[in-house]
Amino acid sequence: MMGPSGSGKTTLINLLAGRMQHFSGTITYNGQPYTKALKHRIGFVMQDDVLFPHLTVRETLTYTALLRLPSTLTKHQKEQRAQEVVSELGLERCQDTIIGGNFVRGISGGERKRVCIGCEILINPSLLFLDEPTSGLDSTTALRIVQMLHDIAEAGRTVVTTIHQPSSRLFYKFDKLILLGEGHSVYFGKASSAMDYFSSIGFSPLIAMNPADFLLDLANGNTSDVSIPTELMQKIHKESENIEDLDGEISIRPSAQDVHEYLVEAYENHVAPEEKIKLIQSNEISEDLKSALSARREWGATWWDQFSILFVRGLKERRHEYLSCLRIAQVLSTAFILGSLWWQSKIDTPKGLQDQTGLVFFIAVFWGFFPVFTAIFTFPQERAMISKERAVDMYRLSAYFMARNLSDLPLDLFLPIIFILIVYFMAHLRMTATAFLLTTLTIFLSIVASQGLGLAIGAAFMNLKKATTVASITMLTFMLAGGFFVQKVNVFIKWIRYLSFNYYTYRILLKIQYDAQQLYDCSSGCKSIACGCRSIASSPSLRDIPLNGGIKEATIMLLMVIAYRLLAYFSLQRMKVSV
Repeated sequence: MMGPSGSGKTTLINLLAGRMQHFSGTITYNGQPYTKALKHRIGFVMQDDVLFPHLTVRETLTYTALLRLPSTLTKHQKEQRAQEVVSELGLERCQDTIIGGNFVRGISGGERKRVCIGCEILINPSLLFLDEPTSGLDSTTALRIVQMLHDIAEAGRTVVTTIHQPSSRLFYKFDKLILLGEGHSVYFGKASSAMDYFSSIGFSPLIAMNPADFLLDLANGNTSDVSIPTELMQKIHKESENIEDLDGEISIRPSAQDVHEYLVEAYENHVAPEEKIKLIQSNEISEDLKSALSARREWGATWWDQFSILFVRGLKERRHEYLSCLRIAQVLSTAFILGSLWWQSKIDTPKGLQDQTGLVFFIAVFWGFFPVFTAIFTFPQERAMISKERAVDMYRLSAYFMARNLSDLPLDLFLPIIFILIVYFMAHLRMTATAFLLTTLTIFLSIVASQGLGLAIGAAFMNLKKATTVASITMLTFMLAGGFFVQKVNVFIKWIRYLSFNYYTYRILLKIQYDAQQLYDCSSGCKSIACGCRSIASSPSLRDIPLNGGIKEATIMLLMVIAYRLLAYFSLQRMKVSV
């Protein structure tokens, strides 16, 4: 399919591939309507290369094969099929190189496009659609891609591709051509016969031109360096006003609209009737297609296998992001700064106790903010990948969602443990094994809850600017209502603190670090109430906080973990996916 920008190429190919649901008219495949069973017989390569940047070529194709190939094949057979595609597309040299992206060096653009094509031909589709497969590639690489597509077509598949402005070498690789202009067909037939057809209706290039350039000029209504049909000129003489050129002679040129109308009319009169007859005559449904249409929708893997594959893929893809040098440096530098500021803090004075509770609150806030603004990016950044993979029924949404959440947990635990090991002992918090373990678990619970909030906000908006704005306001409110800055809150707004996981995290951490029997502010070496010591529970910092229990707060946070993730899941379900 060729045509100028905006002529409808991408819309048409999306319609033919069954990826747009709302349209007037009918689309049939050998006389049969589209069904979900046909998804496994149709491959679609998008214009943008949607791939995970940190996976290698072999891993990308292997995971795709494990998820998309029929469940009747064994794991070894699926992996073998992925290796066959690597060889078929000539990707052996780079099969162990990561894909790469905007900020990660990886394979070349042509190799990346071949990987995208490989992900589709894995399933051996009867129909393969490609949207602008040569976009952004140099002429040599583009020729290699088109030659590969030609070989795929020669092997018995039907390949339909849009292309904007191919070179003459590329143009003659195609068997048939659809030329579009302003949403209408102006030619359909053999690509090699296109120039003869337009010459027969009066349009011929006056200079040596690339056929693709000539055809696109016509589709745009540009007749510079092109002969104009006598019939069209006579029509212009009657309807147009005479325009005098610089020499005082009469110069008449048809407008782009006139050319377009003439081309559409010529196509409807000369080409369309004959092509429609050919299509009707060849519109017999094969037994192979009959079985495909009658087959039930089947998943390539069981729910558990989908979950397992996606879990491992998620770990491999995101370990580079979670364990990046920048993120580790951020957490370590924050930990050492906190440890230095609160070095060997003591609670034997009111000021020392107030300082240490400030540290406890900061820890609760830090491991609330940090995961939220990391998790916000998850679904908006993966939206294109989710849409692409769900459009071809690679996996169930529930399997993806569970794997996405659980694959983050091991990575989420690594940095907080290092953070606590540094801050806890530098600041000399409560030196018991139980207190240390409970503090670590509480922080981990806070991370999982705040991460759930970030996932929910990101999934609800699927727009990073909106999601970041909402998250900033929400987290600022949660922090202020967390129980450290304001302890006495008016009734009409007091409910906010019960929605804040910072509030519950802070209270649990205080209950772990202190108990009501502790004394402070002792004026002499004698440490008892009789000697003038005060109970820590009566201090201004802890006066309104009961220092026993904690099960209630932990239970509420667990409910938050579940509720936020359910909200994220249902938001993803509402996301529109092309089928």
